[in-house]
Amino acid sequence: MKTAVVILNWNGEKMLEEFLPNVMLHSTQSAQVIIIDNASSDNSVANVNALYPEIEIIQLKGNTGYAGGYNEGLKHLENRFEYYVLLNSDVEVTENWIAPIIDFMDSDLSVAACQPKIKDFKNQTHFEHAGAAGGYIDLHGFPFCRGRIFQHIEEDKGQFDENQEIFWASGSCFFVRSSVFHSVDGFDADFFAHMEEIDLCWRLKALGHKIMYIASTSIYHVGGGSLPKSNPKKTYLNFRNVLLMLLKNLPQEKLYFTLFKKMALDGIAGIKFLLEGDFKDLIAVFNSHMSFYASFSKFKKKRAGIKQKEVSQIYQKSVVFEHFVKRKTKFSALDLKALRD
Repeated sequence: MKTAVVILNWNGEKMLEEFLPNVMLHSTQSAQVIIIDNASSDNSVANVNALYPEIEIIQLKGNTGYAGGYNEGLKHLENRFEYYVLLNSDVEVTENWIAPIIDFMDSDLSVAACQPKIKDFKNQTHFEHAGAAGGYIDLHGFPFCRGRIFQHIEEDKGQFDENQEIFWASGSCFFVRSSVFHSVDGFDADFFAHMEEIDLCWRLKALGHKIMYIASTSIYHVGGGSLPKSNPKKTYLNFRNVLLMLLKNLPQEKLYFTLFKKMALDGIAGIKFLLEGDFKDLIAVFNSHMSFYASFSKFKKKRAGIKQKEVSQIYQKSVVFEHFVKRKTKFSALDLKALRD
């Protein structure tokens, strides 16, 4: 088979028990299912071995997060598959969910990565936070989606039922050409988790590749499987990793002014956390900036090894201003002319 569905597992015994049967039912006719285990301490690996001996399991020596875990595990699969489908363990797939995207990628060699329509497992009429109908960033690096702006989630009423070029595809269900993934050394393992797929998509776009949303297939994502949405560690990783991503990928003429504005906006977010009594999140924002300063030299060196250029599908306005000041809650309410072609 030319496609591997690769699930990264870390102590995901309950998730695999609930969702793996569905993945096996709807995937094995068109892909090989493989599990990369991030040094789990529960019974997840033993259970999979007992129930699905046909599943290949790659066991790693330590937990290096989403980014490092996939990087290390996929090295074992290099040159074996044309496509990887990186799938979270908390995803319910649907019948024939793989073939339409692989067929599309076969038809257009400029496409490096894709995602399906991603809906909420717990509220299946609505999109899911981590991906929805395809991701974008604004001029300060804030991510948002067609179907999700900050915490406002849209109901799926068919408004995103056409294929669309996007800025980033969700790591919860990430289709990628294996040759392209390995050619850029995969994810940035220093991100550990969160934003690494956006960073990867930015690097791919700078090299001339396209990232696509394919509307004809859907999956249902629980979300927050490794870290819940209100976890301070998640706040820390998200705030830090946006800064690191900007440092790596912005064209030189925009770099320092954009970083200054982003850090000022982070300060406003910190004040908001303070006023709301979210002291752990406030500390997380502070620590994210301290980590950014500590990593600055290292990431400047990384910047020297990758290409920076103006790329398409970046929203040339502030989605923070549009949402929190202008009260825009739907993707269609944004000034879509401000998406750079």
